[in-house]
Amino acid sequence: KQVLLRGNSYAMDVDVRVTNSAQAVVRGSLELSLVHQVDDSAESDQFTFIGGAALVDDELITATAKDLQEQQVSLGKNTVWSAYEDKYFISALVPLEGAAEKLRITSNGEQIENIFTLPYLTLNPGASANHSFMAYFGPRDKTILETVNYDLSRAIDFGFFSVISDPLLWFLNVINQYVNNYGIAIILLTVLIKLLFWPLTHKSYASMKAMQKLQPEIQKIRERFKNDRARQGQETMELYKKHRVNPMSGCMPMLIQIPVFFALYRVLYEAIELRHAEFAFWITDLSAKDPYYITPLVMGATMFIQQKMTPSTMDPTQQKIFLLMPVIFTALFLNFPSGLVIYWLINNLLTIAQQYYIHKTLS
Repeated sequence: KQVLLRGNSYAMDVDVRVTNSAQAVVRGSLELSLVHQVDDSAESDQFTFIGGAALVDDELITATAKDLQEQQVSLGKNTVWSAYEDKYFISALVPLEGAAEKLRITSNGEQIENIFTLPYLTLNPGASANHSFMAYFGPRDKTILETVNYDLSRAIDFGFFSVISDPLLWFLNVINQYVNNYGIAIILLTVLIKLLFWPLTHKSYASMKAMQKLQPEIQKIRERFKNDRARQGQETMELYKKHRVNPMSGCMPMLIQIPVFFALYRVLYEAIELRHAEFAFWITDLSAKDPYYITPLVMGATMFIQQKMTPSTMDPTQQKIFLLMPVIFTALFLNFPSGLVIYWLINNLLTIAQQYYIHKTLS
């Protein structure tokens, strides 16, 4: 095996050359394996994949260490590349010019192997055969992987929200080129997204405010027709029509924003750009949790304020249960990447400002 390293790239050339130095014809196949030791603490979670992967034609195949212990993955010669991935890094092999006939991805509990079987050879005495691969050992950085090519950037898969996550990651990197601080870039991106959805959010909160004002009238209708649900619904709809209130207009604008929020959540949770990226003061790694838990606690407080300001049509019992949400979210965010917490905190602050403005203009 001959490995050619480059000083400015995570990619390298790997040539496998076999020569028959015997006096008789030799027949058989060689295997080239990519071996990775499995860390017991490195397990896939809801948003982060860790394990073996392969691109076959245009389909991305993935299997965690646990999956591979149950059943190995066997693929054919149309495999474009195979790799081991964790949250931030990838080790990959790319067979070039028909260098591999098939692929197996296996695990014995201690390591994961991506095993390429080379084409069957018949070598006469003194004859040689050469097979070429490209290897990549480096970050799961979309820009770098696109430069290396071979569709290695397909390894970065944000799932269902990729169509939104990919542009958001690109835009986050563009902003960072100007401010040179991913923490500030996250804040600016959050502000831009909030401005983009301002009209929809304004309409949603205005509708909820109008619904809240009608609650005494709705309660009277419920008491008057408590034994006639059909009449109760009819009178309620007439009340909405009279005051030009659409009960669905409070929900739809919020539902439209949910995919964007989840897509940005995935980006901030997984992006290697935030690894060891400093923000300010005690936050020196946006991919790690806040060491003093200050930002998640402040985030929880802003979430509580936001809920208290949000117009509600729920009964008192439901409202008390709903107020547990800030406590639950705070507990969840204590160990989340600080970059993700900053996004949620800034979004809450902007929402509070918007709710204050709407309350003031509609009062």
